[in-house]
Amino acid sequence: MTEGVETLVLEDSGYIGLVLEKLVSADLKVGDTLTIIGSDQEYTGILMPRASVGANSDHIVLKLENGYNIGVRLSAKAKVKKTKSRIVKKAKSSSKLDFKSHLPTVSILSTGGTIASKVDYQTGAVNPALTAQDLYDTIPELQKHVNIRAEIVMSKLSENISPSDWTIIAKKAASHIRDGIDGLVIAHGTDTLSYTGAALSFALQNLPVPIALVGSQRSSDRPSSDASLNLIHATDFVSRGNIAEVSIVMHGETSDSFTYAHRAVRTRKCHTSRRDAFQSINSTPLFRIDNSGITELVTPICRRDSSRKISVKPKFEKKVALIKIHPGTSPNLIDFLTSSGFRGIVLEGTGLGHSSKNLQEAISSAIESDILVAMTSQCINGRINMNVYRSGVELLECGVIPCEDMIAETALVKMMWILGNTQSIKKARKQMVTNLVGEIGMRSEYEEYHYDVEGDAD
Repeated sequence: MTEGVETLVLEDSGYIGLVLEKLVSADLKVGDTLTIIGSDQEYTGILMPRASVGANSDHIVLKLENGYNIGVRLSAKAKVKKTKSRIVKKAKSSSKLDFKSHLPTVSILSTGGTIASKVDYQTGAVNPALTAQDLYDTIPELQKHVNIRAEIVMSKLSENISPSDWTIIAKKAASHIRDGIDGLVIAHGTDTLSYTGAALSFALQNLPVPIALVGSQRSSDRPSSDASLNLIHATDFVSRGNIAEVSIVMHGETSDSFTYAHRAVRTRKCHTSRRDAFQSINSTPLFRIDNSGITELVTPICRRDSSRKISVKPKFEKKVALIKIHPGTSPNLIDFLTSSGFRGIVLEGTGLGHSSKNLQEAISSAIESDILVAMTSQCINGRINMNVYRSGVELLECGVIPCEDMIAETALVKMMWILGNTQSIKKARKQMVTNLVGEIGMRSEYEEYHYDVEGDAD
């Protein structure tokens, strides 16, 4: 074997040991089709790269014809043979894209996640969709809906997104909106999608057009992927919907029948893997999008108006913490935040907004040190009322800010944004209890939160 082939396998595949030896002997590269002949069964598929960290060294990852990946354990006696070499295709030139004057123009910003990726079935790899042509190639239906301007802002797993990234995304979003587009879509990983949505809701003010964050629960190489429908509906929504807010567009049920546009500051990811994982909390989705069009469910706070000039306040204070109150929570945790120079603490309290008696001294000390302390509830639905029980009243007397029915994650982001844009504790306290972008509801309705697992009213 030549050194070049071995280096390619070593660097690009993650395979080592016996598996690497057999791949090199068979002159295989990532993207080639191979057949594994064992003692009792044969497997044929495309050779996929394999994670080298925390993985067994004796198995091969194949992409089967049906689109699913499997891991095949390789014994010393197993035979591996190449059945087809990968075909390297030339990338299409984006210069061939035709601007259709009768269609609206939408910018799609990619921050990472499977929603903004395309699968190269020759190599089995999932790569970022870098251009409008990439997106058209991956989802051809988009060409019938909108003209696309695409830009990759960053390529991060959403769990690695930080407040400084929100600043970058906000500035880039404002730049595209100022170019006169009809709407903006931001492709993002689902794990922290609602955090970024809340951050942009506060950072981007006086919006002239809608912004939709969109993600995918299932990767685009799976038959059950929700990427295509979510992205098509998101682009439709921002190009034609009569709203100028930040929303999250995701599946409304497990099938491919419709999506919801949720107000970003009122949305939470409520399931690890279901396609309808995102739900409006203490509120109703803003719009329903399906084949028949875009149906308004709730009157938006702000309507589309192209003459409006966007304002950007993209600063966020990193030294803000979210603490989930639980039996045994130590006051040392709050004392540590106080002594470490933190400027804000959001408590995710129990029930109506409570914490144990042993925390009150530490909370009071934090407030006396000019640290902003706010209370939310760890209950999924409902609102806090700290005037009902003594523990809540005592916290109010200490200076804890009640956050009504605000979602804990939204309260965290809001506090980061407020403290990033003001040094005045008095002003910050007032803004925390002021409904700025629909993050606080006037009242919680029974029908807004009493639903079964399919999302239907009881």
